[in-house]
Amino acid sequence: MTPDQYCAQKAAQSGSSFYYSFLFLPLKRRRAITALYAYCREVDDVVDEISDPQLARTKLAWWRNEVASTFAGNPSHPVTRALQPFLDIYDLRESHLQAVIDGMAMDLDHSRYLDFAELERYCHRVAGVVGILSANIFGHAHDATLDYARDLGVAFQLTNIIRDVGEDARRGRIYLPQEELTRFRVPPSGLLQRDVGPAFAELMRFEVARARQWYERALSKLPAADRQAQRPGLIMAAIYRTLLDEIERSDFAVLNQRITLTPLRKFWIAWKTARAA
Repeated sequence: MTPDQYCAQKAAQSGSSFYYSFLFLPLKRRRAITALYAYCREVDDVVDEISDPQLARTKLAWWRNEVASTFAGNPSHPVTRALQPFLDIYDLRESHLQAVIDGMAMDLDHSRYLDFAELERYCHRVAGVVGILSANIFGHAHDATLDYARDLGVAFQLTNIIRDVGEDARRGRIYLPQEELTRFRVPPSGLLQRDVGPAFAELMRFEVARARQWYERALSKLPAADRQAQRPGLIMAAIYRTLLDEIERSDFAVLNQRITLTPLRKFWIAWKTARAA
């Protein structure tokens, strides 16, 4: 199996909505973004699949060294071997790839977030910098597009947090800020035990509204000249905003089920958005 094939398999197996946005890219850019996505999946899997925190830290340390070796011209993992040819072509920076690991490491040290400022810092590392890396791969003529991409990445992560409230709670993690849980009178124990009252819906309406504001904030920064190049991000935004609609339509039943869109619906949204961009 070649490094490119490894990355393509990693992306397809994830079932992520991001896969649908890659379909409309030219081959070279698609190879680069697939390798970047596979990298993010690899380091995310360290935290999600390794139950021993010390072992997970050791594995993340390995990835830090692997990223440094990749930028020195000596990648050893299939993902970094697939990504390495594109580092200079698309101005992919080591600091951004290392920041993703910093974000994943936060999951080993934090199971709660005091306020939104703390949560935004996490979202920036695990998703905002990925947005910047992705925008460089997609291509842009204006620096403002990188600001758009960073904010769009944060919006994606906020959507993931809303979708995964129940799943994360079962892992002992609560990403919703403690300050907001207190304000809406939703006890952390209620999330962990999936026993919440009507206040939970009010909290989730607030969270969904904020995520939507981040999408609007991001999209307002995208220069018109870069819309065509940034179609993959626009496709993802359309899919994720539709997911927020579905979560709201379910009356925020995220504690007991994972609300998703069907592959066919994702493809339809992707096709429709690509034509309109």
